[in-house]
This record gives sequence, structure tokens and C-alpha cells, in this order.
Amino acid sequence: MTEKIVRAHTNIALIKYWGKRDESLILPASSSLSLTLDAFYTDTSVTFDDSLESDTFFLNGCLQNETATQKVSTFLNLFREPAGISSPALIKSTNFVPTAAGLASSASGMAALAGAANLACHLQLSQRELSLYARRGSGSATRSIYGGFVEWQMGTCAADSYAVPIDDADWDIGMVVVVVNSRKKEMSSREGMKNTVKTSPFYAGWLDSTANDLIEIKKAISLQDFQKMGELTESNGMKMHGTMLGANPPLSYWEPDSVVAMQLVRQLRKEGIPCYFTMDAGPNVKVLCRLTDSKKIKARFAKQFNPEQLIIAKPGEGLKILTE
Repeated sequence: MTEKIVRAHTNIALIKYWGKRDESLILPASSSLSLTLDAFYTDTSVTFDDSLESDTFFLNGCLQNETATQKVSTFLNLFREPAGISSPALIKSTNFVPTAAGLASSASGMAALAGAANLACHLQLSQRELSLYARRGSGSATRSIYGGFVEWQMGTCAADSYAVPIDDADWDIGMVVVVVNSRKKEMSSREGMKNTVKTSPFYAGWLDSTANDLIEIKKAISLQDFQKMGELTESNGMKMHGTMLGANPPLSYWEPDSVVAMQLVRQLRKEGIPCYFTMDAGPNVKVLCRLTDSKKIKARFAKQFNPEQLIIAKPGEGLKILTE
């Protein structure tokens, strides 16, 4: 039997997801909007095998421990149950993105696992249904089902909190990703998010403003107004990090080179090159730009960063089956 591999790309939120209103169902406190990127992705296969004693999970060729495997098993059970399958599974996943470094590896990882589980269980789920399932593994994974610009609608309950495609991003849009640090971060996004929601006095204000940011960025995207889109992206990301600084204890994922990168973006704008930065829960800086400017921007960053730290990304596609 030919192994069926599913590829999912990471996405970078322009209007951020930060905080849940329901931890167990991973229901967000606000809607969000992202751009799927072609440069970072995960390839995953799921094969049911009765010769196995239990689920067996390989990540990047390495057998994973019980904790990591249990997380995958719990997610797979969402698919096994409706399919009437009780067999153990062999899960093989390869991350072409540093894990847990603020580069959205969980988004591509859980989206690819959802797609592979759907194939293995012969459920023939729609993209919307896959988005619902992927959300249960990782909130941001709900957006990696689709390519281009994607909105994760917060919804009213578990049944209507899913992602929808907004625009295929088939215009002059790109990103230069500055990998400040690819190591695993000390505090996970999940824990940082929970602490911020619980303790930051700034959080309620951020939620109020991000709802309007979403409305405005969708208008900008529809008009292909790059400047407005960039300004909203940069502002929304900084507000999210502001909520973390207000948490108890205060939380910052920034490193010195994160600030260097942000300052360079501001300098490039002064010189007439339109570009805007954003950061997720990690030190790495993503520079939203016109794709036609990306090589010029990368060259400027190469004066202060090693070339291997700089990656140009184009808009990425949605879930894709590599082999059948």
C-alpha cells in the first residue's frame, strides 16, 4: 500500500489569535486573520497497523516519548471514533520548520495530521470540517487548511469556530522571515496565552481593538491596499505583545536581535521601502512586504544577520496530498 503523505504550510497571523474562551475545545476569544506561507511546512502520514501494540509517533525520524505520542493519539481519536477504527497507528511527521520556536510549527503540524488522519480513516471530510478538527489540535492549525489570506471566525460554539479563505494572495505580497533564534522557547504559546488572559489588565482593551482591526484589514486586503494592511499588521502584533508585558509575571519573547530587526524595518520605511513587522509568541520577526521588494529587503538585513537566518516566503497553498 502506498503511503499517503499530506503537506500543510504554516501561517503567520496578521491579526492575532491570543487567548481562549474555552480551553478544552480551543475556542478563541477573538477572530483572527493570517497569511499562509510556502517556505515552512509539515509532511505527515498516518497508517493503521494491527501489528503495533500502541500508537507510534516519529517526528523528524526520531521516536517520540509518551507525552508527545499521547497528544497525537488523543487527536487521532477524534477521527478514529466516527470511522469505527480501533487499530493503533504509525504516525510519521517531518517538520520543515523549527519546532516551538514561534514559527507556527504547531499550525502546520496539526493541520497536516488532520489531513493525514482524514485520508487514513476514509472520512472524506470537507475543508471546513477539517478546519474544525484541526482546531482541536492547535488553534492556529484551523487556518493552515487553506492557502492565502485566511480568517478564523471565533464563532459562537464548537460547531461554527472554523477558518474560511478570504483572498488567494495572488498579488505582490511576501514576507522576509528573520530567524533570530530557532531553539524551542522556554514558555509555550499555550501557557503564555493562559497567563496573559488571566493576569494582564491590558487584555480586555486588546480584545476590543482587535475586532475593529480585523474589519479594517479585510477592507485593505479587498482593495489590495498594502500600506493599510501593513500598518494594521504591525499595530495589532505590538498590542498583543503589550498584553504580555502587562501580565503577572511579565512575559516577553523578544531577544536583542528582535529589536534590531524591528528597528531596521522602521529605517527601511524611512528610506521609502514599504515593509512592516510582526511577531508571534517567539523571538523571530516576520517582515510583511511586497514580494518585488523582498530580495532588496533581505540584502539589507544580510548586513546585520547571517544569510541563513533570512528566508523569503511567498503566499502558500492549502492542504495538499503528495502521494496516493
